[in-house]
Amino acid sequence: MFERLQKKWKVKGWQFVLIIATFAIGGSATGFIGKKLMPIFPIGPTWLWVIVYILLVTLLWPLAVLLVSIPFGQFPFFCKYIKKIGRRMGIGRSGVRSQKSEESHLSTLTSHIAVFASGAGSNAQKIIDHFRSHPSINVSLIVCNNPSAGVLQIANKEGIPVLLIEKERFIRGDAYIKELEEHTIGFIVLAGFLWKIPAALITMYPGKIINIHPALLPKYGGKGMYGKAVHQAVINAGENESGITIHYVDEVYDHGKTIFQARCPVLSSDTAESLAQRIHKLEHEHYSQVIESLLK
Repeated sequence: MFERLQKKWKVKGWQFVLIIATFAIGGSATGFIGKKLMPIFPIGPTWLWVIVYILLVTLLWPLAVLLVSIPFGQFPFFCKYIKKIGRRMGIGRSGVRSQKSEESHLSTLTSHIAVFASGAGSNAQKIIDHFRSHPSINVSLIVCNNPSAGVLQIANKEGIPVLLIEKERFIRGDAYIKELEEHTIGFIVLAGFLWKIPAALITMYPGKIINIHPALLPKYGGKGMYGKAVHQAVINAGENESGITIHYVDEVYDHGKTIFQARCPVLSSDTAESLAQRIHKLEHEHYSQVIESLLK
């Protein structure tokens, strides 16, 4: 049961423990305070006392868990959790709504991200961590073209749905647009995804697909320029700096409009591996923040 809850809430083990502790302490505090407040109400019949007590603790519980969550560092999670309960009860700014219209309203408030990755998924993990408790941005799907990729293990650990794709349908077919729509995907993030994005997907998501490249575009981009090949090309050219480029995706490899760049030095002693480590730090530091700024 606990494992299912952890996957549903998309939290790590330590955060799950703090959340359960907040529920327990907040619930106990609610019951205690409720009993202390009941003598204020001059109620005779036992059945009426029980009804009033239930109503009172129902009102007190959200406040109690929110207060307890602050020292535990789980306030963002419980804000989101209580809002979700309120929506399910039909409580909103416009009063009671039908379930269908409420889900539609929620979808427009939440940015659902699909992360496309082909490898180990270190950037994907950083993105998931960054948006884990975000009130309006959610990593809703991992899309992968490699059945043995490490990112699939990350998705399983985090409880995030996976869409495993094959090349013919993706490149020359429907590009899995139906599956993306089923997950209400509104923004696509490429994080080490090695296939070219087909025109059908770019047309469906204009200005909504971004990529991170491990060099300062327009240099060292294009077909085949990924991973160590990029870093070795930078070193071979005698460059004194490299970096990352975050850019919009169009029909040409590494060609779309630049959104952000960060730089780092290339040392005379660098190998492709040592330069890659410096580049990875830049990727992990900046990619999630740029995504968030675009979605705001």
